[in-house]
Amino acid sequence: MKDWLLALLRQFAAGIASEFGQNCEVVVHDIGGAKREHSIVVIENGHVSARALGDGPSRVVLEAMRTDPDKLNDKLCYLTQTEDGRILRSTTIFVRDESGKNIEAVFSVNYDITSLVLAEGVLKEMTAAPDANNQPQRIVQNVNDLLDELLQQSVELTGKPVALMTKEDKVRALQFLNDAGAFLITKSSDKVCKFFGITKYALYHSIDVRGQKE
Repeated sequence: MKDWLLALLRQFAAGIASEFGQNCEVVVHDIGGAKREHSIVVIENGHVSARALGDGPSRVVLEAMRTDPDKLNDKLCYLTQTEDGRILRSTTIFVRDESGKNIEAVFSVNYDITSLVLAEGVLKEMTAAPDANNQPQRIVQNVNDLLDELLQQSVELTGKPVALMTKEDKVRALQFLNDAGAFLITKSSDKVCKFFGITKYALYHSIDVRGQKE
C-alpha cells in the first residue's frame, strides 16, 4: 500500500473511532502486500475483537484476496461475532487504486451492539432482530482458526461427516474452500488433504489451486 494512502486511512480510522467511542473498532487491512497473513496495518479500539497490528485477515478480507476485484462490492451493515460471543454491526469498504480496478486495502468498521441486543426485549422498536439469513460471522484472531472454521463450514455444506462423504461431496467442499480463499493460507493444502483423507494429487485434480500459495 502506498504511504500516502496508509496515512489517509489511518487518519480516517482515528476520526471514526474517536467519534463513536470505545465500542467502535476500525481496522485497515493491506491486501496488496506480501505478508497476507499479517494484513492488519491500522487498528483502533482493537479490544473489541481482541486483535492487534500484524494480525491476520477476517473471512471477508480473505475472500476479497481471492475474488476478482470487478466482482467486489462494499459490504454494509452486516453482523459479525467475536470469539467471546459479542455481536458486532460491521461495514467493509474495498479501497481501490487510482485506476479503480485493483483493491489495495480493506477498511472495516465494527461496532459492538451486544448491549443493545441483550436489551432487545425492552428496546424492541429500536433494535431489529437479525434476519435468519444474516447470521453473524465469527471474527478469528489468526489464520489457523479461520482455516478450521472454513473446514467446518465445508462439512456443514455437504450435510455429511467426512467419513460418509462421496467423491462428489468432497469436490463440492473443496470448491467451497477455494472460493472462500482458504488456499491463500500458508500450508493450507496439507491440512485440507489430511482433513479429507486425500492426496495432493486428488486435491489438484478436483480443483485448480496450483497457482496459489503453498
